[in-house]
Amino acid sequence: MAKMPPFPGTTGRRDWRTAFAAIRKLLANGDDTTQVFLIMRALNVGAGPTGYAKMIATPDGGRMACEQVELASRLTDRAWIDGFAPGTVGAAYRSFLDKTGYSADGLVEVSRVNPMEETVHPYAWYGRRTRDVHDLWHVLTGYQADESLGEAALVAFSYAQLGGLGWAFIASAASLKSVKITRGGLFARAVWEGYRHGRKAKWLVGEDYEKLMHEPIDAARARLGIADPVLYKRAQRELGPELASYLSNRREANDTVEAKPKPVKLAA
Repeated sequence: MAKMPPFPGTTGRRDWRTAFAAIRKLLANGDDTTQVFLIMRALNVGAGPTGYAKMIATPDGGRMACEQVELASRLTDRAWIDGFAPGTVGAAYRSFLDKTGYSADGLVEVSRVNPMEETVHPYAWYGRRTRDVHDLWHVLTGYQADESLGEAALVAFSYAQLGGLGWAFIASAASLKSVKITRGGLFARAVWEGYRHGRKAKWLVGEDYEKLMHEPIDAARARLGIADPVLYKRAQRELGPELASYLSNRREANDTVEAKPKPVKLAA
């Protein structure tokens, strides 16, 4: 495969200073999603061109690259989301939105810390695509979005799928800190399982998501080779919600609203 040119205006060098500053903030507050996009911009040098080249080398990928459908616009169309039959990927995504309160346009807004996201360029379109499928990957993989463990496992899965050192940097940092917080390696092992499952699964970025949303979710997982996250589920059970979400205050906020017993506040 021919080597793709770099993104116009970029140096092709990784910005480790920005990455370390951002990871410190992210480890102090796992809900600060802005830091994720700063890390991606600093470290994912070359991942966009490589991924885009892989995509256009496939028949469906080439077609989708020409059409340049913006998935965020589809995923924020509630009438479209409400139209999926029970048991489909689309229905599971609808339940995800209703349960978490997340939205595709929320990710769009946070990602604007990186102005290249909005550039009219094929690489930028590919970057927006990888951003917009993030929550769909939560649904497909079963990794919970409102906890540190689920996010770290999906970040490791994403590194295996997408390349880009930023994903590995975040997953590694969260895993290393988890050993101190949880006093064990189960969290880190569940994250490593996410990486292994990402390596074994079909390349998900190249999927036609407008079609995929209509598939029965169990059949879609089988077709895509997405394995059951056994270690992840074990870590959820054994660590409990406080340790599984040691980087995040979301669960604490949700529990307060629902008048549940307040979990222990963990040190950052």
